[in-house]
Amino acid sequence: MMMNKVHFDKKNLKSFIALLLVATLTACSSAPPQNTSDLCEIFRENRSWYKDAAAASEKWGMPIALPMSIMYQESSFKHNARPPMRWFIGFIPYGRGSSAYGYSQAKTVTWDEYVKEADRFWASRDDFADAIDFIGWYIDKTQRLNNVSKWDGYKQYLNYHEGWGGYRRGSYKNKAWLQTIARRVDDRAKIYSSQLKKCEKELQRGWLWRLLFS
Repeated sequence: MMMNKVHFDKKNLKSFIALLLVATLTACSSAPPQNTSDLCEIFRENRSWYKDAAAASEKWGMPIALPMSIMYQESSFKHNARPPMRWFIGFIPYGRGSSAYGYSQAKTVTWDEYVKEADRFWASRDDFADAIDFIGWYIDKTQRLNNVSKWDGYKQYLNYHEGWGGYRRGSYKNKAWLQTIARRVDDRAKIYSSQLKKCEKELQRGWLWRLLFS
């Protein structure tokens, strides 16, 4: 009887661990917000995202609104976003345009550089907290390498898209479409910032306060 009980306990423990792993992985990759035009609604729908964004903002010294605007542009907040598959003569797949993946659409080489420099060897591109920390790291490094303000969404996005060296070479100057997108990112960051001012105090309150007073 004792041996059967031990066997039963081990079986249940394995099942519990498996369920816990599934729950953890599911929590890391939330569905895209329903209303991506309002930063307050984005954070209300995903409360942990505000906490992660605020932590990245404090760590890297940039406004919350800018990395959120960049993330919207890059992936529309889809955790597993990647470039579309390329097709030969319309039906034979031959790979994707780049290795970009996840919320931030970070390429593998740049992500590996971040992982090493920021000492985040456990980080994952499809985890929101890691992705926004990556964008914060990139914004901070853009300021250090190319002297671009962390509040300048236009130039920050040009760096994000073209790379630090590409920006210095002016690779964006003949890309009118990219300049339009960069202005859009900057405009959205300003709108997000204005929206956040109206709800940030609410977002900073804990779940118990919301339970008792909402």
